[in-house]
Amino acid sequence: MSSDPALEQHLRDLAHLRRARDLIDREYAQPLDVPAMARTALMSSAHFSRKFRAAYGETPYTYLMTRRIERAKALLRQGMSVTDACFAVGCTSLGSFSSRFTEVVGETPSQYRGRDHSDLEDVPSCWAMITTRPQRTPVTV
Repeated sequence: MSSDPALEQHLRDLAHLRRARDLIDREYAQPLDVPAMARTALMSSAHFSRKFRAAYGETPYTYLMTRRIERAKALLRQGMSVTDACFAVGCTSLGSFSSRFTEVVGETPSQYRGRDHSDLEDVPSCWAMITTRPQRTPVTV
């Protein structure tokens, strides 16, 4: 039985993309850019961006920002200030962070922080993270 070289390459690419996605999940608060993510995936930046978008339905930068906003929501629920949450998740511009947060969540970080989150107090943090995860509309190619 002969193997399919295209399928083998596709599976290798997916493994490399998972490695880059794991990097984003783990190092979201660090300065990450597409070239750094692409190096982790052993791909050029352009090829990595295309493959990542095809595999996960969003660009690498969008995925990174979604993870950052997800983590910021948890910090804001705990009462951290918007400014501190912004910098704690790796964003360097409060204005850009607030704009992106509002775009993704549907309310400003201050509004989100000020809401009653008591319904999540007895929920394990891993479940709270899942139930409050920002939901983006997948990018169409």
